[in-house]
Amino acid sequence: MKSVFNTEDWTETLTGESLLLGLLGKMLYTPPGREWMEELIRGDLFSEPPFGGDQPLVQQGLQTLQAWCLENQNGIPDPALADLQNDYLRLFIGLEKVLAPAWESVYFSKDRLIFQEQTLQVRQWYARYGVEIERLHKEPDDHIGLELIFVAHLAQCAVDHLAQADPAAFEADLTAQRQFLSEHLLRFAPAWYALVEEHASTDFYRGLGRLIWGALQAAADLLTVEIPMGAVY
Repeated sequence: MKSVFNTEDWTETLTGESLLLGLLGKMLYTPPGREWMEELIRGDLFSEPPFGGDQPLVQQGLQTLQAWCLENQNGIPDPALADLQNDYLRLFIGLEKVLAPAWESVYFSKDRLIFQEQTLQVRQWYARYGVEIERLHKEPDDHIGLELIFVAHLAQCAVDHLAQADPAAFEADLTAQRQFLSEHLLRFAPAWYALVEEHASTDFYRGLGRLIWGALQAAADLLTVEIPMGAVY
């Protein structure tokens, strides 16, 4: 955490955090489609990160995604799009086995089940901040993509409270980020990232995994949050 309170610095840093984690959450949660993935390429979104640029994994993830963008700068060929869709299916949805489950509950369930205690805890966090997922009760709330989007929301809340000159609410938003990261994302994201690194067959998802875990490490550094002792590896 920054040792000296500086409104301008906090605004810039937290805005960058919100933008990056929100984008990464959407990229992971949304199945690969040609239109929006080609928008990512045209937008040159991986040239420089708005947050966490000093983290080695953020740098590695960006380099991997930049290489993927360069290969597909004239449009994603049909075979390459099929590879992305198959990789997403294998990693996060599963055929016979889900290779890198995206749901937090799976990492703490002996039988690798979804909709467990962690799902309800995360739902309570969302409700506390007026957030409700689109398919409530039909899909688990503890998808890592949704959790990233929620942390992005908390960062934006902090920015808004800074603009409103409400330091108490700002500090409460930072505390909420620390608690949510330590109680949820930082407990299972290391294991999720390791599985993506091991099993991803495309540069896009390999780079995305690196970028996500690097960005979470950057958030932990910013807020002085240690990876919990019970983190799953």
